[in-house]
Amino acid sequence: MSTISTKLTKLLGLRTPLVSAPMAGASGGALAAHVSQGGALGFIAYGYQSVDMLRSEVEMARSLLQIHPQSPLPIGIGYLGWQLEKPNTAAHELLSIALDNNVQAVWLSFGEELQRWIKFIRDSERKPGDTKIFVQVTSVEEALVAFNEWKADVIVAQGIEAGGHGSSTAAPLFTLVSEILSVIPKDGPPVLATGGLVNGSHLASLLALGASGIVLGTRFLLSPESLYSASQRQALISARTGSSVRTMAFDYARNTLGWPRGIDGRGLRNNTVVDFENGLDIDDLRRKYLEGVKANDPDRIVIWAGAGVGLMDKVQPAKEIVEEIHGECVAHLQTAASSLL
Repeated sequence: MSTISTKLTKLLGLRTPLVSAPMAGASGGALAAHVSQGGALGFIAYGYQSVDMLRSEVEMARSLLQIHPQSPLPIGIGYLGWQLEKPNTAAHELLSIALDNNVQAVWLSFGEELQRWIKFIRDSERKPGDTKIFVQVTSVEEALVAFNEWKADVIVAQGIEAGGHGSSTAAPLFTLVSEILSVIPKDGPPVLATGGLVNGSHLASLLALGASGIVLGTRFLLSPESLYSASQRQALISARTGSSVRTMAFDYARNTLGWPRGIDGRGLRNNTVVDFENGLDIDDLRRKYLEGVKANDPDRIVIWAGAGVGLMDKVQPAKEIVEEIHGECVAHLQTAASSLL
């Protein structure tokens, strides 16, 4: 299979300019490993789990990839900045898991002190520059800070269409990427696009726009390697365009508050969202949510989903998803090239 060459693939030695998003509660070692096996880059997410659980997921990825403990591990780990910044959090220990395992990349997002974590990573690396730093941004202003002040190795532009958490005021993805590319020098870091993306035509379109690759989240939730349950996957398959909404309902229901100002989540609209919108008492909302978790009830539990959810219709292994998107992208690029006079 041919390689698609971009700044991202050259930086990380990938065959496909594709990344699986670090999704808390969904992106474990199995998903990261199988995405990387497909020629893309898979991420493990650190969200709300323990230090030991994160170590366990990293070890799972290493085992599946059959990588020696002292060898570089071709996956990434994503960290929520605001979780690292909570009092009494073992932030340095959590970040050291990435460094001790010599992972290929660390992804940082949603924090007030990201520069602090970037400095810790760079000061602690075995070999300076080995661990690439991805910084997620939702505006041109954030992108310029990530480029000029933090010297990010990769900038991830997240549009309003993204599933999971993001800025409630972000621009549509194509507008945001265009704006960021207009201010980042051509010899600057790779700019990746994320938000509502599903297939190879989306990858081809963003490459044509000037992005160096894309990040997919919701599409990989439908892989058996994700940590989502069968009922959550079925809900995603049954969803249609317009089924996902931006809301804080699930954060109130789960008591996962603490996100930076202006951040909310995009998930499938269900009874938890309806009750929240109707002003149900928060204690009752949480009680019903916990009952839903015990019953694995998709009408109550959180099912994060991007705006492109209506374009997905099957469960598919993560490696196969990567290979399919790669093939679709190549076909679209070849068709576009043949249209040139």
